[in-house]
Amino acid sequence: MADSAIFDHAPVGLVYTENRQMLRLNARFAAIFGYEVAELEGASLALLYPSPDDFTQTGAHWTRELGQHGDYADERIMRRKDGALFWCRVRGQALDPAAPLARAVWSFADLSRERPVAALSRRERQVGVLLVEGLTAKEIARRLEISPRTVHVHKNRLMTRFGVRNSLELVRCLTSMPL
Repeated sequence: MADSAIFDHAPVGLVYTENRQMLRLNARFAAIFGYEVAELEGASLALLYPSPDDFTQTGAHWTRELGQHGDYADERIMRRKDGALFWCRVRGQALDPAAPLARAVWSFADLSRERPVAALSRRERQVGVLLVEGLTAKEIARRLEISPRTVHVHKNRLMTRFGVRNSLELVRCLTSMPL
């Protein structure tokens, strides 16, 4: 009984998934996304992503990270029931690192008050997040499977959009001003 109360009343959204299907979640998790608990139970996490491509790419990345480390954390843009996009802090733990997405527990924290979403393309967001993580253009290119030149094009667009002169200013802007 106490375990259930802790799960149900946690100050962050919690969800237990099997193969990226939501099997158990708390009311806070449902509220973050604008749903009732019953609407999400049994549904795919794909429902909460900005696009099917984001869902697929995130799954591949989670599989690598959870398989190597057993846990995972990032900040990403997610989608509410009404279609609104928002920043969310995501942390996950695989129950079996050998089968990372088979069974996992995730926490989601809504960051929309601190980080409103700016109008950037999906690729600009991806490049911006990886720049903030400290990756070089070559590392970003490998991660996103694009050319280093394409990374520089997106980085230059971001610099123009935010009115900054160099990478340090861009990273400062991206970390204090949401993507």
